Amino acid sequence: MKITTLAGGVGGAKLAHGFSKLLSPQEFTVIVNTGDDFEHFGLYISPDLDTVCYTVADISNLSTGWGRKNETNNVLKTIKALGGPDWFSLGDKDLALHLERTRRMNEGHSLTNVSLQLEKAMGIAHRILPMSDNKVSTLVNTIEYGEISFQEYFVLHKFLPKVKDFCFQGIEKAKPSKEVILALEEADVIVICPSNPFVSINPIISLVGIKKILEQKYVIAISPIIGGKAVKGPLGKMLGELGYDIHPLSIIEIYKDFLNCFYIDTDDYSEKMQNSVSGIIIKAEKILLPGIVARKKLAKNIIKHIEEIIR
Repeated sequence: MKITTLAGGVGGAKLAHGFSKLLSPQEFTVIVNTGDDFEHFGLYISPDLDTVCYTVADISNLSTGWGRKNETNNVLKTIKALGGPDWFSLGDKDLALHLERTRRMNEGHSLTNVSLQLEKAMGIAHRILPMSDNKVSTLVNTIEYGEISFQEYFVLHKFLPKVKDFCFQGIEKAKPSKEVILALEEADVIVICPSNPFVSINPIISLVGIKKILEQKYVIAISPIIGGKAVKGPLGKMLGELGYDIHPLSIIEIYKDFLNCFYIDTDDYSEKMQNSVSGIIIKAEKILLPGIVARKKLAKNIIKHIEEIIR
Protein backbone atom coordinates (compact mmCIF):
# COMPACT_ATOMS: atom_id res chain seq x y z
CA MET A 1 0.00 0.00 0.00
CA LYS A 2 1.18 3.51 -0.82
CA ILE A 3 -0.59 6.58 0.55
CA THR A 4 0.22 10.15 -0.42
CA THR A 5 -1.34 12.99 1.54
CA LEU A 6 -1.85 16.64 0.66
CA ALA A 7 -1.41 18.85 3.71
CA GLY A 8 -0.96 22.32 5.08
CA GLY A 9 -1.22 23.93 8.49
CA VAL A 10 -1.84 22.40 11.88
CA GLY A 11 -4.74 20.11 10.87
CA GLY A 12 -2.80 18.56 8.02
CA ALA A 13 0.24 18.10 10.23
CA LYS A 14 -1.78 16.23 12.87
CA LEU A 15 -3.13 13.59 10.48
CA ALA A 16 0.27 13.23 8.80
CA HIS A 17 1.66 12.58 12.28
CA GLY A 18 -0.81 9.73 12.78
CA PHE A 19 -0.02 8.10 9.43
CA SER A 20 3.72 8.40 10.04
CA LYS A 21 3.40 6.27 13.19
CA LEU A 22 1.64 3.45 11.32
CA LEU A 23 3.22 3.35 7.87
CA SER A 24 6.78 2.84 6.68
CA PRO A 25 8.69 5.50 4.70
CA GLN A 26 8.03 3.45 1.56
CA GLU A 27 4.28 3.49 2.22
CA PHE A 28 3.67 7.12 3.13
CA THR A 29 4.56 10.52 1.66
CA VAL A 30 3.32 14.03 2.46
CA ILE A 31 3.04 16.83 -0.09
CA VAL A 32 2.88 20.23 1.59
CA ASN A 33 1.56 23.60 0.50
CA THR A 34 4.25 26.24 -0.07
CA GLY A 35 1.94 29.09 -1.13
CA ASP A 36 2.41 30.52 2.38
CA ASP A 37 6.19 30.72 1.94
CA PHE A 38 7.73 34.16 2.16
CA GLU A 39 10.95 36.04 2.89
CA HIS A 40 11.42 37.76 6.24
CA PHE A 41 14.69 39.33 7.42
CA GLY A 42 16.14 38.01 4.15
CA LEU A 43 15.35 34.43 5.14
CA TYR A 44 13.27 31.86 3.26
CA ILE A 45 10.45 30.81 5.59
CA SER A 46 8.11 27.90 4.84
CA PRO A 47 5.47 27.84 7.60
CA ASP A 48 3.36 24.87 6.47
CA LEU A 49 6.40 22.75 5.65
CA ASP A 50 7.95 23.51 9.02
CA THR A 51 4.71 22.79 10.92
CA VAL A 52 4.37 19.36 9.28
CA CYS A 53 8.05 18.55 9.87
CA TYR A 54 8.05 19.62 13.51
CA THR A 55 4.88 17.65 14.18
CA VAL A 56 6.04 14.44 12.49
CA ALA A 57 9.42 14.77 14.24
CA ASP A 58 7.65 15.09 17.63
CA ILE A 59 9.30 18.44 18.33
CA SER A 60 6.34 20.77 17.79
CA ASN A 61 4.93 23.13 20.39
CA LEU A 62 1.87 21.22 21.60
CA SER A 63 0.15 24.30 23.03
CA THR A 64 0.18 26.25 19.74
CA GLY A 65 0.40 23.46 17.14
CA TRP A 66 3.15 25.38 15.35
CA GLY A 67 6.73 26.26 16.21
CA ARG A 68 9.04 24.13 18.33
CA LYS A 69 8.69 22.92 21.89
CA ASN A 70 11.03 24.25 24.58
CA GLU A 71 11.60 27.28 22.37
CA THR A 72 13.26 30.54 23.37
CA ASN A 73 12.73 33.95 21.77
CA ASN A 74 15.91 35.89 22.53
CA VAL A 75 16.53 36.97 18.94
CA LEU A 76 12.97 38.23 18.41
CA LYS A 77 13.03 40.11 21.73
CA THR A 78 16.29 41.78 20.71
CA ILE A 79 14.90 42.67 17.28
CA LYS A 80 11.90 44.30 18.95
CA ALA A 81 14.15 46.23 21.34
CA LEU A 82 16.08 47.53 18.34
CA GLY A 83 12.86 48.76 16.72
CA GLY A 84 12.51 45.95 14.19
CA PRO A 85 9.27 44.14 13.22
CA ASP A 86 8.13 41.43 15.63
CA TRP A 87 4.72 40.60 14.13
CA PHE A 88 5.89 37.21 12.84
CA SER A 89 6.98 34.91 15.64
CA LEU A 90 10.46 33.45 15.15
CA GLY A 91 11.82 31.26 17.92
CA ASP A 92 15.57 30.80 18.22
CA LYS A 93 15.53 27.12 17.17
CA ASP A 94 13.06 27.93 14.42
CA LEU A 95 15.31 30.75 13.24
CA ALA A 96 18.25 28.34 13.00
CA LEU A 97 16.26 26.24 10.52
CA HIS A 98 15.42 29.30 8.39
CA LEU A 99 19.07 30.37 8.40
CA GLU A 100 20.33 26.97 7.29
CA ARG A 101 17.59 26.51 4.68
CA THR A 102 18.36 29.91 3.19
CA ARG A 103 22.11 29.26 3.17
CA ARG A 104 21.69 26.02 1.26
CA MET A 105 19.18 27.50 -1.20
CA ASN A 106 21.54 30.43 -1.83
CA GLU A 107 24.17 27.86 -2.79
CA GLY A 108 21.83 26.74 -5.58
CA HIS A 109 20.08 23.74 -4.02
CA SER A 110 16.36 23.27 -4.67
CA LEU A 111 13.77 23.64 -1.94
CA THR A 112 12.96 19.92 -2.32
CA ASN A 113 16.55 18.77 -1.90
CA VAL A 114 17.18 21.12 1.03
CA SER A 115 13.94 20.03 2.72
CA LEU A 116 14.79 16.33 2.44
CA GLN A 117 18.26 16.96 3.88
CA LEU A 118 16.92 18.99 6.81
CA GLU A 119 14.19 16.42 7.49
CA LYS A 120 16.83 13.69 7.70
CA ALA A 121 18.78 15.82 10.18
CA MET A 122 15.59 16.14 12.28
CA GLY A 123 15.22 12.35 12.35
CA ILE A 124 12.28 12.21 9.93
CA ALA A 125 12.28 9.01 7.87
CA HIS A 126 9.21 9.75 5.73
CA ARG A 127 9.34 12.05 2.73
CA ILE A 128 7.74 15.43 3.37
CA LEU A 129 7.82 17.24 0.03
CA PRO A 130 7.22 20.90 -0.80
CA MET A 131 4.61 21.09 -3.56
CA SER A 132 7.00 22.83 -5.98
CA ASP A 133 10.51 24.20 -6.27
CA ASN A 134 9.06 27.25 -8.02
CA LYS A 135 7.80 30.25 -6.08
CA VAL A 136 4.03 30.46 -5.61
CA SER A 137 2.61 33.19 -3.36
CA THR A 138 -0.92 33.06 -1.96
CA LEU A 139 -2.50 36.52 -2.06
CA VAL A 140 -5.73 37.29 -0.23
CA ASN A 141 -8.04 39.87 -1.82
CA THR A 142 -9.65 41.70 1.09
CA ILE A 143 -12.28 44.41 1.32
CA GLU A 144 -10.25 46.53 3.74
CA TYR A 145 -6.71 46.31 2.31
CA GLY A 146 -7.08 45.03 -1.23
CA GLU A 147 -4.67 42.25 -2.19
CA ILE A 148 -2.24 41.30 0.59
CA SER A 149 0.07 38.36 1.22
CA PHE A 150 -1.29 35.43 3.19
CA GLN A 151 1.08 36.02 6.11
CA GLU A 152 -0.01 39.66 6.33
CA TYR A 153 -3.63 38.52 6.36
CA PHE A 154 -3.13 35.62 8.75
CA VAL A 155 -0.50 36.86 11.20
CA LEU A 156 -0.19 40.64 10.92
CA HIS A 157 -3.93 41.33 10.63
CA LYS A 158 -4.97 38.17 12.57
CA PHE A 159 -7.33 37.16 9.70
CA LEU A 160 -9.77 39.96 10.57
CA PRO A 161 -10.11 41.48 7.05
CA LYS A 162 -13.06 40.26 4.98
CA VAL A 163 -12.07 37.95 2.13
CA LYS A 164 -13.24 38.46 -1.46
CA ASP A 165 -11.13 35.81 -3.20
CA PHE A 166 -7.62 34.36 -3.53
CA CYS A 167 -4.83 34.51 -6.09
CA PHE A 168 -1.85 32.19 -6.39
CA GLN A 169 0.83 34.41 -7.87
CA GLY A 170 3.25 32.45 -10.07
CA ILE A 171 1.02 29.36 -10.33
CA GLU A 172 0.91 29.52 -14.14
CA LYS A 173 4.67 28.96 -14.43
CA ALA A 174 5.15 26.76 -11.37
CA LYS A 175 5.54 23.02 -11.79
CA PRO A 176 5.33 20.20 -9.25
CA SER A 177 8.70 18.60 -8.65
CA LYS A 178 9.47 15.19 -10.12
CA GLU A 179 9.34 13.81 -6.57
CA VAL A 180 5.79 15.14 -6.12
CA ILE A 181 4.61 13.72 -9.44
CA LEU A 182 6.12 10.33 -8.64
CA ALA A 183 4.53 10.27 -5.15
CA LEU A 184 1.11 10.99 -6.65
CA GLU A 185 1.41 8.59 -9.57
CA GLU A 186 2.66 5.69 -7.40
CA ALA A 187 0.03 6.22 -4.70
CA ASP A 188 -2.79 3.70 -4.36
CA VAL A 189 -4.83 6.39 -2.61
CA ILE A 190 -4.47 10.13 -2.15
CA VAL A 191 -5.66 11.56 1.16
CA ILE A 192 -6.48 15.25 1.55
CA CYS A 193 -5.83 16.13 5.17
CA PRO A 194 -8.20 18.31 7.24
CA SER A 195 -6.52 21.46 5.96
CA ASN A 196 -7.99 24.72 4.69
CA PRO A 197 -9.16 23.98 1.12
CA PHE A 198 -8.73 27.58 -0.06
CA VAL A 199 -5.19 28.38 1.09
CA SER A 200 -3.62 25.01 1.98
CA ILE A 201 -4.95 22.55 -0.60
CA ASN A 202 -5.96 24.66 -3.62
CA PRO A 203 -2.39 25.91 -4.20
CA ILE A 204 -1.26 22.28 -4.51
CA ILE A 205 -4.04 21.11 -6.83
CA SER A 206 -3.75 24.27 -8.94
CA LEU A 207 -0.25 23.23 -10.07
CA VAL A 208 -0.16 21.99 -13.65
CA GLY A 209 -1.09 18.31 -13.97
CA ILE A 210 -2.08 17.70 -10.34
CA LYS A 211 -5.85 17.79 -10.75
CA LYS A 212 -5.63 15.40 -13.72
CA ILE A 213 -3.80 12.87 -11.53
CA LEU A 214 -6.39 13.27 -8.74
CA GLU A 215 -9.19 12.55 -11.20
CA GLN A 216 -7.55 9.19 -11.97
CA LYS A 217 -7.01 8.16 -8.34
CA TYR A 218 -9.12 7.15 -5.35
CA VAL A 219 -9.24 10.34 -3.31
CA ILE A 220 -10.23 10.58 0.36
CA ALA A 221 -10.67 13.90 2.18
CA ILE A 222 -11.19 14.64 5.85
CA SER A 223 -13.45 17.50 6.86
CA PRO A 224 -11.77 20.51 8.50
CA ILE A 225 -15.23 21.58 9.73
CA ILE A 226 -16.71 20.07 12.91
CA GLY A 227 -19.94 21.21 14.52
CA GLY A 228 -20.40 24.22 12.28
CA LYS A 229 -16.96 25.73 12.78
CA ALA A 230 -13.36 25.27 11.75
CA VAL A 231 -11.23 23.31 14.19
CA LYS A 232 -8.51 25.97 13.91
CA GLY A 233 -7.82 29.07 11.85
CA PRO A 234 -9.90 31.26 9.53
CA LEU A 235 -11.66 28.63 7.39
CA GLY A 236 -15.11 29.12 8.93
CA LYS A 237 -14.85 32.87 8.46
CA MET A 238 -13.63 32.43 4.88
CA LEU A 239 -16.49 30.07 3.99
CA GLY A 240 -19.08 32.53 5.28
CA GLU A 241 -17.53 35.52 3.53
CA LEU A 242 -17.33 33.62 0.22
CA GLY A 243 -20.99 32.59 0.37
CA TYR A 244 -20.64 29.00 1.57
CA ASP A 245 -22.41 27.38 4.50
CA ILE A 246 -20.01 26.56 7.33
CA HIS A 247 -20.71 22.85 6.93
CA PRO A 248 -18.88 19.71 5.73
CA LEU A 249 -21.07 19.68 2.61
CA SER A 250 -19.35 22.87 1.48
CA ILE A 251 -15.99 21.09 1.57
CA ILE A 252 -17.46 18.28 -0.54
CA GLU A 253 -18.65 20.90 -3.03
CA ILE A 254 -15.12 22.29 -3.34
CA TYR A 255 -13.56 18.83 -3.93
CA LYS A 256 -16.45 17.18 -5.82
CA ASP A 257 -14.65 16.89 -9.19
CA PHE A 258 -12.24 14.24 -7.89
CA LEU A 259 -13.53 13.14 -4.47
CA ASN A 260 -14.47 9.50 -3.80
CA CYS A 261 -14.74 9.33 0.00
CA PHE A 262 -15.23 11.98 2.68
CA TYR A 263 -14.72 11.65 6.44
CA ILE A 264 -16.85 13.78 8.75
CA ASP A 265 -17.24 13.87 12.49
CA THR A 266 -19.82 11.48 13.94
CA ASP A 267 -21.69 14.44 15.46
CA ASP A 268 -22.17 15.95 11.98
CA TYR A 269 -23.37 12.79 10.23
CA SER A 270 -26.93 12.16 9.09
CA GLU A 271 -28.53 9.84 6.53
CA LYS A 272 -29.96 12.93 4.86
CA MET A 273 -26.42 14.14 4.23
CA GLN A 274 -25.37 10.84 2.66
CA ASN A 275 -28.47 10.85 0.46
CA SER A 276 -27.73 14.40 -0.68
CA VAL A 277 -24.32 13.45 -2.06
CA SER A 278 -24.22 11.31 -5.18
CA GLY A 279 -21.27 9.00 -5.86
CA ILE A 280 -19.25 9.98 -2.77
CA ILE A 281 -18.91 7.68 0.24
CA ILE A 282 -19.36 9.45 3.57
CA LYS A 283 -17.62 7.95 6.59
CA ALA A 284 -18.41 9.09 10.13
CA GLU A 285 -15.54 9.01 12.65
CA LYS A 286 -14.22 11.10 15.49
CA ILE A 287 -11.99 13.39 13.46
CA LEU A 288 -10.80 15.84 16.14
CA LEU A 289 -7.08 15.13 16.53
CA PRO A 290 -5.80 16.61 19.82
CA GLY A 291 -3.15 13.97 20.52
CA ILE A 292 -1.30 11.04 19.03
CA VAL A 293 -3.87 8.44 20.18
CA ALA A 294 -6.68 10.15 18.24
CA ARG A 295 -4.41 10.76 15.25
CA LYS A 296 -3.34 7.13 15.02
CA LYS A 297 -6.91 5.93 15.47
CA LEU A 298 -8.24 8.01 12.56
CA ALA A 299 -5.26 7.08 10.39
CA LYS A 300 -5.79 3.40 11.22
CA ASN A 301 -9.47 3.57 10.25
CA ILE A 302 -8.62 5.28 6.97
CA ILE A 303 -5.99 2.62 6.24
CA LYS A 304 -8.57 -0.08 6.94
CA HIS A 305 -10.96 1.51 4.43
CA ILE A 306 -8.14 1.72 1.86
CA GLU A 307 -7.32 -1.96 2.34
CA GLU A 308 -10.98 -2.80 1.67
CA ILE A 309 -10.95 -0.67 -1.49
CA ILE A 310 -7.72 -2.27 -2.74
CA ARG A 311 -9.12 -5.77 -2.14
